[in-house]
Amino acid sequence: MSMLSRKKDLTTGPITKTMLLFALPMILGNLLQQLYNIADTLIVGQFLGADALAAVGSAYTLMTFLTSILLGLCMGSGAVFSIRCGEKNEKGLQESILHSFLMIAVLAVLLNTAVFFLIDPILHFLKVPAEIYDMMREYLWIIFMGIFATFLYNFFASLLRAVGNSITPLFFLGICAILNIVLDLIFVIRFRWGVAGAAAATVISQFVSGIGLLIYTWVFFPDYRIFPGRVHLRRQVFWELAQFSFLTCLQQSVMNLGILMVQGLVNSFGTVVMAAFAAAVKIDSFAYMPVQDFGNAFSTFTAQNHGAGEKERIRAGIKSAVACSFLFCICISLGVYLFAEPLMLLFVKPEETQILATGVQYLHIEGSFYCGIGCLFLLYGFYRAVERPGMSVVLTVISLGTRVVLAYLLSSIPAIGVVGIWWSVPIGWFLADMVGFLYYWCRKDSLIE
Repeated sequence: MSMLSRKKDLTTGPITKTMLLFALPMILGNLLQQLYNIADTLIVGQFLGADALAAVGSAYTLMTFLTSILLGLCMGSGAVFSIRCGEKNEKGLQESILHSFLMIAVLAVLLNTAVFFLIDPILHFLKVPAEIYDMMREYLWIIFMGIFATFLYNFFASLLRAVGNSITPLFFLGICAILNIVLDLIFVIRFRWGVAGAAAATVISQFVSGIGLLIYTWVFFPDYRIFPGRVHLRRQVFWELAQFSFLTCLQQSVMNLGILMVQGLVNSFGTVVMAAFAAAVKIDSFAYMPVQDFGNAFSTFTAQNHGAGEKERIRAGIKSAVACSFLFCICISLGVYLFAEPLMLLFVKPEETQILATGVQYLHIEGSFYCGIGCLFLLYGFYRAVERPGMSVVLTVISLGTRVVLAYLLSSIPAIGVVGIWWSVPIGWFLADMVGFLYYWCRKDSLIE
């Protein structure tokens, strides 16, 4: 059976239904991914205390930054895969798979090696308080062992999703989430391994999903196997993939570097604010993750139709995607705002009143403006799909640059304090949205051609 016959063709069929059905497994998959990230935080917060929660929460922000490098590379390559799929260019797709895998695998090894050597400078940069330094270092040392597993999962998940298969990555992520929770309970509660147990549970789960998805792809998709002589290395293909992958990587890295810089600022306010931020960010990420995945699904939809030259279908898809995103964001904003305190109580004990109040304050501010981040994810996906990944970088710099600058400026004013960090986020979202929509309005004829 041809490799392309295994894909879901997003260039035909009802637009809204096609996008939603394709997006649903991606949304469920990343909700599961957030679930096993939350499992660490929840179990650590309830059984190991506030200091451990602060350590794991800060480590999560760092790991999000590091994995965003690999995720960005895989997402950029995925855009090329989708365009080749829309063009019905099977050989071009095979070439892209080979070149992309080699390029990102080498970078994953280099990144994995670098972070082990730089662990202490990184912790000092993050201004980690002395009372949790050793705990966070222990957690990170183990977590860093799973970076290559993260590459394996994200590469093959991006490949399968790019050609229309969004269900298989969900299956393996489900296995990973369940395994992570079970191992968390065993290592942390029964064996009492502390934060090291939580880290080990995550790493083992990551390798199961990454290697499992690799094996599945090799066995059930034989046309994805690249043998010597089938395709050859070509500088032109490397260059094309590099443009997409590195710009998307830059976008993801800038986004998470900004978050990392804010994490350093949050750390300067002490362990109470750190613990509240750690729990609230998990809730925040879980809440808007579906619209982020919908943006990625919209990107694949647009890329396939861009490759196929379906201009009117892209225009109709934009209208449909914006409407769906707004509807979801309004509903989720209402839910997070109303249930902020019960959600925080999943992570902290009722007697931790300061942590609880700070976290609720964060969720009330961020949760009111999810429409801003929803539009931004659509803009990222659109510009990546129509071969303008540089514009996604520009929007990210605007969003995160505003966030970092305002966070440091506002929080330095005694009358505002840490609340200034919270307000800087939605302001950054909406400034980037304005620029993204203005650019589209001025250049829409040349963007969709």
